[in-house]
Amino acid sequence: MAKIHELSAVLADQIAAGEVIERPASVVKELVENAIDANSSEIDIKIEEAGLKLISVIDDGDGIASDDVAMAFKRHATSKIIDRQDLFKVHSLGFRGEALPSIASVADVTLSTSTGGEGTEIHISGGQVIEEKPAVARKGTTITVKDLFYNVPARLKYVKSVNTELSKITDIVNRLALSYPAISFSLTHNGRELMRSAGRGDQLQVISGIYGISNAREMVKIENHTDDFTVSGYVSLPKLTRSSRSYITLLLNGRYIHNFQLTKAIVSGYGSKLMVGRFPLAVINIQMDALLVDVNVHPTKQEVRITKEDELTELISQTIFNRLASENLIPDAAENLNKRVNEKVNTDQLSINLNEVSEKYDFQADVPTPEVTKETSEPQTKGALFDAITSDAPYEPLVIKTKADLNSDRMKQFEAKYAETTSEPTVQTAESEATLSDDMLRQPVSKEERFPDLRYIGQMHGTYLLAEDESGLYILDQHAAQERVNYEYYRKAIGEVSDDQQNLLVPIMLDYPTADVLRIQSNLEKLASAGIELEAFGQNSFIVRHHPTWFKAGQEEDTIKEMIDWVIADGRISVADFREKTAIMMSCKRAIKANHHLDDQQAKALIEKLKTAENPFNCPHGRPVLVHFDNQDMEKMFKRIQDAHQTGLTDFA
Repeated sequence: MAKIHELSAVLADQIAAGEVIERPASVVKELVENAIDANSSEIDIKIEEAGLKLISVIDDGDGIASDDVAMAFKRHATSKIIDRQDLFKVHSLGFRGEALPSIASVADVTLSTSTGGEGTEIHISGGQVIEEKPAVARKGTTITVKDLFYNVPARLKYVKSVNTELSKITDIVNRLALSYPAISFSLTHNGRELMRSAGRGDQLQVISGIYGISNAREMVKIENHTDDFTVSGYVSLPKLTRSSRSYITLLLNGRYIHNFQLTKAIVSGYGSKLMVGRFPLAVINIQMDALLVDVNVHPTKQEVRITKEDELTELISQTIFNRLASENLIPDAAENLNKRVNEKVNTDQLSINLNEVSEKYDFQADVPTPEVTKETSEPQTKGALFDAITSDAPYEPLVIKTKADLNSDRMKQFEAKYAETTSEPTVQTAESEATLSDDMLRQPVSKEERFPDLRYIGQMHGTYLLAEDESGLYILDQHAAQERVNYEYYRKAIGEVSDDQQNLLVPIMLDYPTADVLRIQSNLEKLASAGIELEAFGQNSFIVRHHPTWFKAGQEEDTIKEMIDWVIADGRISVADFREKTAIMMSCKRAIKANHHLDDQQAKALIEKLKTAENPFNCPHGRPVLVHFDNQDMEKMFKRIQDAHQTGLTDFA
């Protein structure tokens, strides 16, 4: 046996780097987190060749004292914690003292820093100090990492393509920007700016910068708290989804984390409003006492252990459910057509200044205004103002040429005439938008307001029901509609299991292998909660003598087997999830299928039942139950409303 010896410091750092520094994105994460811990207000990240050639992080934080610069690159050297008690109440992003020595052991690193006075510069390559000297530097820290993994070719061999590594870096920076909206972040790759946040403390503004303004408009604010947790953030409406969970961001005390149970709670909060295999956009902020969370679990610190996790998952799920319950989720049919549709402006909950650059300039009132012609005066919007203009009425445009024209008698008459007909102001400030947003959040919406009072018209192809109200035309998917009605019935019926059972003349015999039998035996109570009572019949067999009366005739055995398969596939399935799966299965099996013609009485009864449903907008699988064509959509499609060549709108009767 070889003699036991202690590894060198450089080799130990390279081994540690294998856990902490997996790829260029890991370097960016560790350096930016250090900058955040240094109380920076502006952080610039510059990279070349996806970080393999160069990574530079520049901040305006507190800086590092001259006598601490060399110590910062020592293993387990940190200013974040002092004793064992601090390890269980960590408030900073970093605390282990592993990042800088790990990075310096596999790259060429130059650090320049200052606390406000004379600065210090240190150069380390492959874990060896090359030079340390005084330097002129502004307050803050600039750290440059070159030639990453140059001395560990085995690691370099497994680095992915430039685009893949760049996407990982961008994702890390985006999550950190969402975590700290009060900090201005910028990311530049090969001289091209990829991302910049304003640093104004508005998280929704950061969301719009990352995911786009149109997506941010489809997100609603959530907020709730208990004695131990405070949950806030934004979640998308059910119509805005993605095919993976990667668009869900969990922020725990400012730290981006991965947690399957919390992610599952977010999806659970949508209930059956999401399509199968689709996931929402969400940014969830969780604030809790640092004593209730253990972040010292994984080298990347993205996996944590949370005390009272079940309580937190219930809070998140219930908060999202209650918030979406007040939303009208009937999709606009015109949005699904392959046509260009004029976007309806909705500034609720989106206090985003789209003209930030214009604030730098002072526009004087005496700037000459160009003469308004017929082309420039043609209205681009519609509403009460233009409804009041008839096609045969003479109309002379009101032209403002000078500042004095704003106080003219004609201007006063114009304002007085249309003061009551205009339904909303033309211009809204960010403050008024925020106020409107908060008011909207607090207003409860009744079922009558959420779901229209429909009048049945007819049926198309034995599949779709046509109905109308004052706002326009509605098309209902009869299968999805009855599926929703059945689902809510079965959810209630399964939750109220009674002694009303259908006895079987010939019992059902079920055979399973030993491994499955053990799983089934540990979940007999869950099966019984849905009305399935299994009786042992031999070593690997069960017998069923009766079943709930709501089972569909002729499908009893298949239904029981499918319910048992859920228990086998997921031994940890809860009673609530088990009942929900059963209700979804039963509602689908007993719903009206396509090409099934209904008479008027049946169709009207279905619409009335749908109106009383708790969620009449989606079937249990998340598909929409009905879509809406408003009157203006119909008139545009038939060219009954057109932009006139003259000022005003022309309506063809």
